[in-house]
Amino acid sequence: MKLRLGSRGSALAMTQAREMARRITELDHEVEIVCIKTEGDADQQSPFAQVGLPGLFVRSIETALIEGRIDLALHCYKDLPSDSPAELQVVAMPEREDTRDVLLVAPAAFAAKAEQLPLVPEAVVGTASARRQALLRHLRSDLSWGLLRGNLQTRLQRLREGKFDAILLAAAGLARLERGAQRGEGNALAIEGLERLDLDPTIFVPAPSQGALALQARRDNGDMQTIAAALDQPDDHRAVRAERFLLALVDAGCQVPFGAYARKTPGGSLELHAALEVNGELRRARARGGDPESLARKAFEELLGNGAQAQ
Repeated sequence: MKLRLGSRGSALAMTQAREMARRITELDHEVEIVCIKTEGDADQQSPFAQVGLPGLFVRSIETALIEGRIDLALHCYKDLPSDSPAELQVVAMPEREDTRDVLLVAPAAFAAKAEQLPLVPEAVVGTASARRQALLRHLRSDLSWGLLRGNLQTRLQRLREGKFDAILLAAAGLARLERGAQRGEGNALAIEGLERLDLDPTIFVPAPSQGALALQARRDNGDMQTIAAALDQPDDHRAVRAERFLLALVDAGCQVPFGAYARKTPGGSLELHAALEVNGELRRARARGGDPESLARKAFEELLGNGAQAQ
């Protein structure tokens, strides 16, 4: 069967789409990648909290899927709002990539013996994420942040130009682009000479579903659901469901400093870590359980048990 796979057009998104197309081709299907520009791609200057409503990086792709211009949509799962259009559903989540955030530090700003983060006092860190900004504030109150958006190559260039002392990135994106470069699908990332620290996801809590990809199809397209189901990784998907149940309870978009990270324990249950800034206070939660939804509710009660509302 020939199918059309819709994706954003950034270098990272196209690397992900080509990887996914290869996997679908291995299932004896022919794949055409359809590049779709989203609203989030059009504005590369504003902080995410000011760009607009949730779904900026997925709405145009979902519209193409609903209208039948593509058969499957590939998203970074963290870009999907907790409430997708009724006509659509996530039908598969392949193996999850590294969930962690990565701190890349210019050599002159690296301080190995510094507490919490290896940065010189009053260093400036590049990020557009409200979550990362909040975690930085509470780990190191002396640090400041500067707005950093654009593709990974652009972000690295701004670090090397001295616009920032360090930048925060998702480990998953770095890994995928590095694999793509090894296959000759793009330029290698210029990280040589930079200090790299992979941050503990139980402390510097990632965005919900960070590192995961989602395949989305129309609810009335059984063929696409069947094809995609063969690519699903149940354990990883179960952990991400817990994170996204909590995301829906907190009702956190890009403007809310919120992170959630779930992992399977050796005993087979899930452990969920969460962080949420409420009125300037960073609240943390840790819960264990087997059912993703019940686990999310436990964490939610720990975060907001006093009835406070996320700001």
